[in-house]
Amino acid sequence: NLSIRRLLMSGAAAMSAKAAMITDTAARDGAEPLKVCLLGYRSNPWSGGQGVYIKFLSTALADAGHRVDVISGPPYPNLDARVRLIKLPSLNLFEAENHVTALRLRHLLSWTDFFEWFSMLTGGFAEPYTFGRRLVQHFSRHQPDYDIVHDNQSLCYGTLALQKQGLPLVTTIHHPITSDLAIALQHASSWEERLLIRRWHSFLRMQGKVARQLNRMVTVSESARQDISQAFQVPLGRLQVVPNGIDTQLFKPDPKATPDASTIMATASADAPLKGLPYLLEALAELRDEGRVIKLLLLGKLKEDGETARLVTQLGISKQIEQHSELAAEAVAALYQRACLAVVPSVYEGFGLPAAEAMASGLPVIATDGGALPEVVGDAGVIVPAKDPTALASAIKQLLDNPAARSELAQQGRARILEQFSWQLAAERMTAIYRQAIAEAQQSNLKPAKPMTKPTTYHSPNQTQPDVTANHQF
Repeated sequence: NLSIRRLLMSGAAAMSAKAAMITDTAARDGAEPLKVCLLGYRSNPWSGGQGVYIKFLSTALADAGHRVDVISGPPYPNLDARVRLIKLPSLNLFEAENHVTALRLRHLLSWTDFFEWFSMLTGGFAEPYTFGRRLVQHFSRHQPDYDIVHDNQSLCYGTLALQKQGLPLVTTIHHPITSDLAIALQHASSWEERLLIRRWHSFLRMQGKVARQLNRMVTVSESARQDISQAFQVPLGRLQVVPNGIDTQLFKPDPKATPDASTIMATASADAPLKGLPYLLEALAELRDEGRVIKLLLLGKLKEDGETARLVTQLGISKQIEQHSELAAEAVAALYQRACLAVVPSVYEGFGLPAAEAMASGLPVIATDGGALPEVVGDAGVIVPAKDPTALASAIKQLLDNPAARSELAQQGRARILEQFSWQLAAERMTAIYRQAIAEAQQSNLKPAKPMTKPTTYHSPNQTQPDVTANHQF
């Protein structure tokens, strides 16, 4: 991308002398803490897995003694006080009442802002690309002194440009969005809808090009590893698996809880076919027709007049559904304690945080065989075929009728999470990968640049870090 290369080259002359030697931090002893920069083009703390990943991984890295910055576009994550948030504002058009009138005169002075607005206006999703442009300018201006940069799924030209400048880079890909595209196209009812879906997912061309040039990538399950390799034509050897963790101090059984024996819980972080919610709704209707009225605690917000909302009305089960959205993590943990089991009806999951959270909370779990869910649930839950409402209904009925089985699965699920899916373990594994990436940069003469200007100043790893807003126009 010519514009990104020009931005980086603007400081290249001043950087060249200081980049002549590899930073001593990259050659530190293994016990030394690292200066870590986590990237997120959007890090919504209320829905989706990206904000959760950023929050808990950054906290675990800080717990391990590392010094962590998060650079994010809006919506911004909720972070530990020791982690500094550097905000890269975007137009955040998802929050605008009207996408057409959201453009302001000042936006015309910035190609990045104008492109983001025009892309949304024409049905595209430009945030990963425009985040990369803003990120490159931030690095070009400030030359922050990081040992490692860790991108969370943006897969943009900007991060690739940083890698080409010599910064050690690790990229997490939770799952290939090509899966979302394929499932959405399957559910499209007209050629016009399919055209809009393809236009929205046009950023995948960029992500595929970037992924094929990245040196080191991480994903969260073996299933996702295989799918990413196939979707983006990436050699398996460049993909490592570091499963997500769960905050087991937050998500834990509450001995004082009195869950209702006819209440279940499900999470739909996005009202999209990928999450498989319609199949669960059809299962509830089947059980209702058999005389079993089950209450569903739904963590997520359905689109008004969307297909799922219309299905709820069509099935006549609206009174059985209690929706919750934009809850703090503590409120989500409390919500789990009101249910006697959790259902994850997804068609595909790169990992499956809702399943793991429910297991950590002491709930028995029914999940589909979509994507990585069998890897997460293992033999500590009930696995049913994806897209099968009757199988879901049968599993729900059997567990509701068998309190002893629910209790046994709840204990097995909690034990499995404690043993295999802690954020501490994820941070340890990720740190080892960071050090490998730094060593590879050293061996390849990819030289992380010393700061051109005043470097980021840190004091104690336990010190509260102030948030910073970076305003760029280009």
